[in-house]
Amino acid sequence: MPHLPITPDEMRAIEERAGRLGVSRFILMENAGKAVADYIAARVGPAGKRVVVVAGTGNNGGDGFAAARHLAAYGASVAVFLVGSDGDIKTEEASRNWGIIRKMGRSVELVRLSDNSFMDRLIQALSEADVVVDAIFGTGIKGELGDPHSSVIEAINTSGAFKLAVDVPSGLDPLTGEVCGLAVKANATITFHRVKKGLSARKDIVGELVVANIGIPPEADRG
Repeated sequence: MPHLPITPDEMRAIEERAGRLGVSRFILMENAGKAVADYIAARVGPAGKRVVVVAGTGNNGGDGFAAARHLAAYGASVAVFLVGSDGDIKTEEASRNWGIIRKMGRSVELVRLSDNSFMDRLIQALSEADVVVDAIFGTGIKGELGDPHSSVIEAINTSGAFKLAVDVPSGLDPLTGEVCGLAVKANATITFHRVKKGLSARKDIVGELVVANIGIPPEADRG
């Protein structure tokens, strides 16, 4: 069963059942963030590397926050660009991980959308990065993207860095594989637990597809 593609709604139901078994979304987020960092460690060796995490305000961003912490522990130079403000973060799990990296001081540079020259700073950071982690949108994307997200995605796509999408390349509909106006063109996508149906439709956007185990019990996958 784990190799079969699933819909975003099915994945949410699996996560809810995992929660009832005692595996909380916070644990799943921690495991997802570590899977991202471990992939980068195996792919490029993060010690001394410059990693830019571009994060949204939902749980996909929370995965990015957790990854940033693990990458800093690996010795990478990490900057997190939040496409929003502190108060925009939508979930308790993402807020907890944001709070953790806020306390890390100079180990992780934090830049918010409301900060002066956000786009200029992002473009500069992307031009110097070895790796870009796309953690803007996960499975909850709806409708065509507008600014600031479209401008941010365009900036990511112009970077020469290795681009790793978290769960789903931002801008790609995870159910249909349609592009919501503009999508991150990833070198690799690390998706969690099972492949989302839309990913197989756009290999040109998804790049190398990696499925990471994030500790969901088999019982949660059986309904």
